[in-house]
Amino acid sequence: MELASKYDPQAVESKWYQYWLDNKLFSSKPDSREPYTIVIPPPNVTGVLHMGHMLNNTIQDILVRRARMEGKNACWVPGTDHASIATEAKVVNKLAQQGIKKTDLTRDEFLRHAWDWTNEHGGIILKQLRRLGASCDWDRTAFTMDDKRSEGVIKVFCDLYDKGLIYRGARMVNWDPQAQTALSDEEVIYKEEHSKLYYLRYMVAGEPGKYAIVATTRPETIMGDTAMCINPADPKNQWLRGKRVIVPLVGREIPVIEDDYVDIEFGTGCLKVTPAHDINDHALGLKHNLKTIDIFNDNGTISEAAGMYVGMDRMDVRRQIEQDLNDAGLMEKVEDYNNKVGYSERTNVPIEPKLSTQWFLSMKHFADISLDPVMTDEVQFYPAKYKNTYRHWLENIKDWCISRQLWWGHRIPAYYFTTAEGKRDFVVARSAEEALAEAQKKNAALTAAGLEQDEDCLDTWFSSWLWPISVFDGVNNPDNEEVKYYYPTSDLVTGPDIIFFWVARMIMAGYEYRGTFPFKHVYFTGIVRDKLGRKMSKSLGNSPDPLMLIDKYGADGVRMGMMLSAPAGNDILFDEGLCEQGRNFNNKIWNAFRLVKGWQVAECGQPAANATATQWFEAKLKQTNAEVDDLFRKYRISEALMAVYRLFWDEFSSWYLEMIKPAYGQPIDKKTYDATIQFFETLLKMLHPFMPFITEELWQHICDRKDGESIMRDKLEMAAMTADEERLAADIECVKQIVSGVRTVRNQKNIAPKEALTLQAVGTNKYEAYGCVIRKMANLATIDTVTDKDAAAAAFMVGTDEFAVPLGDMIDIEAETAKLEAQLKHLEGFLAGIRKKLSNEKFVANAPEAVVAMERKKQSDSEEKIAAIKESLAALKKN
Repeated sequence: MELASKYDPQAVESKWYQYWLDNKLFSSKPDSREPYTIVIPPPNVTGVLHMGHMLNNTIQDILVRRARMEGKNACWVPGTDHASIATEAKVVNKLAQQGIKKTDLTRDEFLRHAWDWTNEHGGIILKQLRRLGASCDWDRTAFTMDDKRSEGVIKVFCDLYDKGLIYRGARMVNWDPQAQTALSDEEVIYKEEHSKLYYLRYMVAGEPGKYAIVATTRPETIMGDTAMCINPADPKNQWLRGKRVIVPLVGREIPVIEDDYVDIEFGTGCLKVTPAHDINDHALGLKHNLKTIDIFNDNGTISEAAGMYVGMDRMDVRRQIEQDLNDAGLMEKVEDYNNKVGYSERTNVPIEPKLSTQWFLSMKHFADISLDPVMTDEVQFYPAKYKNTYRHWLENIKDWCISRQLWWGHRIPAYYFTTAEGKRDFVVARSAEEALAEAQKKNAALTAAGLEQDEDCLDTWFSSWLWPISVFDGVNNPDNEEVKYYYPTSDLVTGPDIIFFWVARMIMAGYEYRGTFPFKHVYFTGIVRDKLGRKMSKSLGNSPDPLMLIDKYGADGVRMGMMLSAPAGNDILFDEGLCEQGRNFNNKIWNAFRLVKGWQVAECGQPAANATATQWFEAKLKQTNAEVDDLFRKYRISEALMAVYRLFWDEFSSWYLEMIKPAYGQPIDKKTYDATIQFFETLLKMLHPFMPFITEELWQHICDRKDGESIMRDKLEMAAMTADEERLAADIECVKQIVSGVRTVRNQKNIAPKEALTLQAVGTNKYEAYGCVIRKMANLATIDTVTDKDAAAAAFMVGTDEFAVPLGDMIDIEAETAKLEAQLKHLEGFLAGIRKKLSNEKFVANAPEAVVAMERKKQSDSEEKIAAIKESLAALKKN
């Protein structure tokens, strides 16, 4: 294959992705190798690719591809989540556009529409991930509502019910009036709002003209008031003890009760008690045996039970009731007030506390089994700061409301029936047949027609928490070969915003059903923001289309752009310019490869400079590989990419290729060429996890490959650096400084690069062994070791070693003297500060030994540099 003159991502990416698929290179089956497993955080079937997905899946792909190249049996399982609330809302909206209401359909009719929608839209995001290069085992694609996953969810529900951990009861829940379903506490987002505090007059029954004042942020709930509460220790409200007051506008008499729950300092110290619509009021109602009046319909409108404002929306009532209270003389005053209001995480509408019969999972047992593994690093969080977030939630955990008033989802396997005694009862079973057999124990005459399955479905997260087990069918078949091989998984990559929804619950399910953790490491990504720090959103217009970015910069360029700004756990300030930098790096790699492959090769002896260069770059490869290994162990993936980037751009392209590049029109020796091609292959393998497409393309061009071979299966193995190589690498860093010093002199003195110069090493030349490299890179005629440098020489320091370039009549003595005197003044000031610090006995006695040693080294180095500058000045003055 001939290599194109320019890198064209469009042509390369589609070609190689199809090649990978055709050759089943992402496929994994259990074997004797060490497994490496990642399960994808399943995106909603309603979703399309956004920048958060791009970041998360780029990181997963980097980890999976690296594991393959380490020789592990890498398995990345893809899939999607059925997303009950979001999907049902999409289907309801689609039906509405066709003039169909959900209420006009039976459950089965609605579900047919939902499955049609899912089959049409559900795979879009997974197809989009292929453009990114995601190397998932697509044959394993799972869906949280497919047959295997659904069977597992029902089995777990029945098991936990049988263990007494799932129960049904009337509780105060978070109600979403738009989705018309209960939510768990974790699905409520609290937002700071500028609200109002309304001071209402509750007239005292039987005492005309007397009234108590209650402060509330929710006057629209007064129709549900069944008591007023005061604190028995509140002296200012003692006059209300034993009395009854009248609810404003409503006219209902309610008792004044006493409870130390009431905050004496809030408002007037009088609390209106609405047991049906506030969790704390509900607790007071139970304690004091108060009546409960539910004034809201499921959609947030006022119910018949309120007796007023029936059918109006709750927010409209708030505005209307303020006016009506004022008109009736029952409003004392209104104040501005900042408070936190709970919003539905799914629909972004204010939630309504509501007394409702729901299904709950008791969480104390799960908190007990899942806290220690994270706190003792059996499961490791990166960054570790999220351990405290996790601990706080588990130590304050509440029971999980797992039922949802939706049709799209796993239907709760509870079946209601009438007993032989005529009472309503229920059984929980994995199928209607099992339920009937169980129910017939209480009513032998019962038939299938007498069973009614619960109308509600389970919270979507009740299926997601089983994901690392269920994707390997480990719930239904706990001893199957795959779950025993792939579980526990290796890494989880996710966002900290679902640490409670998903991460914690998966850990709970893992210990409950497999007796161990579901993953060893959790890498928390940050939120992708724009370069101004704003969260990306459609309304702000600051969220680029990922596929358009890929079209513009190539997948490798976008992947690199994402990772250059993606430290674990910190928010990502995304700048499209980073994608351009990624594209430029692709071009750099491509052009470097074309340069090397374009050289003529000759069977001739290897020049000394080339021998040194190849030895050095081999050492540098080992050094960087060790650094990258360490960074990956610490999940500092962005830094790992930067290490490989610098190795290629700075060390290989800027230094190594310059060291070995043959003179114009001349061939390169075969030994150096072969070594360079091998280095390039190793660099491509180091880059492959980050930039899979260009690395595959160039790897295939290095030599003839067999059909089905791929860089992703080419194991990356490298020995550790030897002590000699460590010394060589350190020496070449100094050699580079010497070359840079000579080049700086050329630039400052406007000396043409083609003009050969002389270099003087003053005193001793510790780098004599590398003279061949220095002469070639700096274009030097000779390198002389001298006692005194030439009077007309430009000098520079490398550490404490002085070098000089004799300039003869090329130097402007006056300008050079001025420059050196300025440097001398700066260094003498710096040295004075160091001496002052070291003369401070307290500093020397109390500072860490290493800090004092560093200051003394600064003093010594400064003194040597000052002496060299003074010597240069003296030589110039003699001239």
